[in-house]
Amino acid sequence: MSQKADPSTSTPDEQPAWKQRAVERSTKAAKLRAEQRVERFLDAAQAIITEKGNTDFTVQEVVDRSRQSLRSFYQHFDGKHELLLALFEDAMRRSADQIRAAADGQDDPLERLRVAVQLLFELCRPDPAAQRPLFTEFAPQLLMSHPTEVKIAHRPLLALFTELMEQAGEAGRLREGMSPRRAAALTMSSIMFIAQSSGAEDHETAHPITSDEVWDFCSKGFAGA
Repeated sequence: MSQKADPSTSTPDEQPAWKQRAVERSTKAAKLRAEQRVERFLDAAQAIITEKGNTDFTVQEVVDRSRQSLRSFYQHFDGKHELLLALFEDAMRRSADQIRAAADGQDDPLERLRVAVQLLFELCRPDPAAQRPLFTEFAPQLLMSHPTEVKIAHRPLLALFTELMEQAGEAGRLREGMSPRRAAALTMSSIMFIAQSSGAEDHETAHPITSDEVWDFCSKGFAGA
């Protein structure tokens, strides 16, 4: 005589199809609402940063601007640092997209690299008029205190520069024996360090370092003869 299956021991695959669809729909709706709340916090923080020109704001300011609750904020972020990190990661991703779009306009692989190098330098260079405190204030602090988080945030840019280096290598324009990924990492590090140090004028020329100088310096490190 057959026995009925115990519903409490049923696996997900044994559940009725309608129940699986209902749970999936509910999960998707909850995820969408969470994403929308996060975006509202990020938009509010970015608006405050743009207005102030720096990252000197409080969590309460972000909560008030987003018209959400403090409880909701801490459901998604541990605090201000994690919020800034999310903004920084998003800025890195958007910067990578911007640089890729600009570089794609060039046919020559070295010209694509030149555009990428110079644009990354301009994005990272301190410029009060440009109001990029996530790059000029938060990024240097983050590099000293949380290097692993910086490495994760830089992944989209590193992937882009590695791809451009690989294209240069395939065209025979990269130094023989050089790893495209290592060349990309060294180039990015050089660009960002020079950019962060270029706020002061050069003592010899009494003029700030230019993007042309940065390209000339970097290209001599990876470009083939």
